[in-house]
Amino acid sequence: MGVTVADIIKAMEKIAPVLLAEQWDNVGLQIGKDDWPVKRIWVALDPGPEVVHAACSKNVNLLITHHPLIFKPLRSIDFSTPTGAIIQMATRHNLALFSAHTNLDKAKDGLNDVLASKLGLKNLKVLEESTEPNETCQGLGRIGDLDEGIDLFSFAQRVKEKLELVSIKVSGRHDLLIKKVALCTGSGSGLMDDFLSSGAQVYISGDLRYHDARAAEVVDLGLIDIGHFTSEHLIVEVLAGRLQRILSENAIEVKVEAFGLEKDPFMTL
Repeated sequence: MGVTVADIIKAMEKIAPVLLAEQWDNVGLQIGKDDWPVKRIWVALDPGPEVVHAACSKNVNLLITHHPLIFKPLRSIDFSTPTGAIIQMATRHNLALFSAHTNLDKAKDGLNDVLASKLGLKNLKVLEESTEPNETCQGLGRIGDLDEGIDLFSFAQRVKEKLELVSIKVSGRHDLLIKKVALCTGSGSGLMDDFLSSGAQVYISGDLRYHDARAAEVVDLGLIDIGHFTSEHLIVEVLAGRLQRILSENAIEVKVEAFGLEKDPFMTL
């Protein structure tokens, strides 16, 4: 019997268990059926119309994305709406859509760990205060140590270079000594209180707000906003490679590819 969507879902459960997802989130199979055959998989950040159209044109059977297509309950499926058009396109081509969102954020070796590793942080713990013990490294955000102290602006420049960014936003005293770093991929404003009580000197995330910067400024801490897209898109290649390895180890012959043509919707002029 050939490989099915259900087989891939089992493999994804090893990477990002559904039970880790936030209660408000919508993860898992968004479009399709468990018994649909799968020979080719794409991994992307967003299930946008360009990505879905490209997947359909290349005979992809399963598109795995970080952000869900269906987030809030649908009252209707109108094919003239953006979401409705994607659903229509995917179902016509038997393209299954699957999302691993906050469960992939929180998982060990998930999004936050990947960003922390890329920035060279050590002794990682979970940033979010929760019922999960920090040592499990399953939760939102991470806190980690640098090998040696560095001033805020020099560290920000290092972050910019490691992530190959054109620009970043920095808030804080330029000579602030950074030894411990907090981070959260995606939109990090919700963990500002966790950062402020974490003992870290700087917080790296995306979608940070004006009042977040003022709150950090009052207590002489720094913020580095690397953007929502940048903080999350780095998982695409990693996830594709990890899923391919798991499938290969289980003798499941399916081709997994990272969709590399997505771009940040914001431009710097």
